Amino acid sequence: MKRPFILFLFFVVATTVKSQIPIWQGTAECAPHVTLEPFLPIGTRPSTAIIICPGGSYHWLDMQTEGVEVARWLQANGIAAFVLRYRVAGVAAFITHYRLLTRGHRHPDMLRDVQRALQLVRERAAEWNVDTAHVGVMGFSAGGHLAMASAAFAATNFLAPLGIYPAVSLHPDFVAPLYPVVTLADKRYVHRRSRRGLLGEWGKGSRCMRDSLSLEKHIPTDCPPVFLMNCVDDPVVKYQNAVLLDSALTARAIPHLYIQYRTGGHGFGASKVKGTAECREWKTAFLSWLHQLFP
Repeated sequence: MKRPFILFLFFVVATTVKSQIPIWQGTAECAPHVTLEPFLPIGTRPSTAIIICPGGSYHWLDMQTEGVEVARWLQANGIAAFVLRYRVAGVAAFITHYRLLTRGHRHPDMLRDVQRALQLVRERAAEWNVDTAHVGVMGFSAGGHLAMASAAFAATNFLAPLGIYPAVSLHPDFVAPLYPVVTLADKRYVHRRSRRGLLGEWGKGSRCMRDSLSLEKHIPTDCPPVFLMNCVDDPVVKYQNAVLLDSALTARAIPHLYIQYRTGGHGFGASKVKGTAECREWKTAFLSWLHQLFP
């Protein structure tokens, strides 16, 4: 076997080898199916890291278009990507109303999962060659709500009831909510399926719960920089969700970039074929924004 081929084979293996890490193993939390899947770039300098939260109305997860494909794109651009398989209500909860009788998965399970992911990425930064000051969260649709929530509610340690008090920060250094669910309270724009998935059959009717997780109402003064994107022709999550978030970030003077495309719809993630040529430009815009954030 020739030396160049051996080097090529090593490169392919090094850039594609990954494993799904059960993030709650060894803790009091019983959630064995919650995993973090790393996609690590080749390089000697510590890289920026992004935890990816796929969408799916808080009922399921689009692990391919809004998970693995996004991770591979980031990896190819020198960014360490970590796909988070967080807890969702599940298809059974979508079809039936069984959570009227039992808890199932609902808030704060999802926030707990993303905070645990932030903890692990920072604690294992040396192993994964990650810069602990450059750890962000990116999410799509309902995952965009979760990504933004990780910043909006970072001051609350949702791990504390489990006896976990991390020595590392649970604050993301930046967030990227993409065509996100934002409001749970404004009936004009709310995505009801996501609200039901997150809050459960009882919580979805609680004004207090709706208000408490409507992101436009809870932007903290120490919110990290935000990259926000959606499309006016989105047929699933009304584009006004992002407009509400943009207004809230502006009112708080939070550094952010909001890009609103005319076309593209919903659910295109990092696909090279889904959506439109216009909306797929978000990837170039994001990398440019990130480079300006961390020159």
